[in-house]
Amino acid sequence: MTATSRGTIASFHLIRYAGRGAVKYMAFDRPVLRRTPGLVFHRLLGTGRGRSTTAGADLRRWALLAVWRDEADLTDFLLRSPIADRWRTRALEAWHVRLRPLSWHGRWDGTEPFGPASQGAATGPRVTGPGGDGSGEGGPVAVLTRAAIRPGRLWAFHRSVPAVDLELRRHGCLASVGVGELPLVRQATFSLWPDAAAVRAFAYEGRAHRRVIERVRAEDWYGEELFARFVPYGSEGTWDGADPLA
Repeated sequence: MTATSRGTIASFHLIRYAGRGAVKYMAFDRPVLRRTPGLVFHRLLGTGRGRSTTAGADLRRWALLAVWRDEADLTDFLLRSPIADRWRTRALEAWHVRLRPLSWHGRWDGTEPFGPASQGAATGPRVTGPGGDGSGEGGPVAVLTRAAIRPGRLWAFHRSVPAVDLELRRHGCLASVGVGELPLVRQATFSLWPDAAAVRAFAYEGRAHRRVIERVRAEDWYGEELFARFVPYGSEGTWDGADPLA
């Protein structure tokens, strides 16, 4: 079943620090985030190296996925939170993007982060951009995929990733990063695309991707999974030296 949003606002933040000691911030940030007004769901995430979604951690770069009650709560967090203040003063690089959920299915740790499937048609704030109408058809699209991989399927999953990484680039992916809560086992990917047509081309025309999806279903690789598609807007900062949505 696929749901569409009714006003939910999400955000994704990618932060790079100078040293590996940045891992300590994960512990410091958790209680602050739990007390943040208007934050209804969040996950602090480690990242992979570069654009690859293959196994391997970049201990200097971390991510936050957040879902907010409304736009004002997200704005207040970016202006007033000690976490956001540290991003401004101590990070080597930071990139932030606001996201309007378009459609999704699945769960994250038993939760539907963007609301229940019964919400129906999207009635949230209409977001437009250059060449876009707010539907994701004529402008950039962000995609989040997340899976809890069954232990017996880990080897098969990670062997399949390099070929899919190549197809991401061939089909026009603007930027991508592998993220996760537990190394190797709970994996997610956040990616940006020029439009919905590019996402569909990757999903249905990419041979490596199609083969992986067939094996996922036939061999029951995942204990839980989530797929979500968004209109990205209000981006700021840099990701590997540039804003991929600029």
